[in-house]
Amino acid sequence: MVLSHESGLLQHMKPGSMLIDHTTSSPGLAIRVAEACKRYKIDVVDAPVSGADIGAANGTLVTMCGGDAAAYERAKPYMKLYSATTKLMGGPGAGQHTKAVNQIMIAANMIGTVEAMVYGHKAGLDLNEVLNLLSQGAAGSFMMSTLGPRMLKRDFEPGTHVEHFFKDLGIVLDEA
Repeated sequence: MVLSHESGLLQHMKPGSMLIDHTTSSPGLAIRVAEACKRYKIDVVDAPVSGADIGAANGTLVTMCGGDAAAYERAKPYMKLYSATTKLMGGPGAGQHTKAVNQIMIAANMIGTVEAMVYGHKAGLDLNEVLNLLSQGAAGSFMMSTLGPRMLKRDFEPGTHVEHFFKDLGIVLDEA
């Protein structure tokens, strides 16, 4: 908890410190955290990530940032240690808004990939060949290239906890 008056993280940070907040939360909360950090003279970047467990393990996360440009530049070298890409998307909360866009796109691609695979299976197609061909065209996506082969192997292990994804989509609904 960052903002708790009794035990919050900010209570224990020194002026001039930096907070890189990788939680996925509401843009409004990111703005409130930024305002509190300003009072404490702490640099802050709201910086949710995309890439799931595999991206974290491989250092290939995409980090969507919101906050002050100077704070972002200060935080960027640290985020580059585990992120393939970082980008400042705007002021406080912009990282969270960008993560919401990301989650909408993931949901649509994931459902589309699953439905396409079921359709192809029922049509009697060789799904390996379908994936190989279509991944090179306009239908190609990370979801198709990553989830499609896993589904064919009957590997249904999630890349992230479904509770987190539902929470994220709840944020999308609240913001919409």
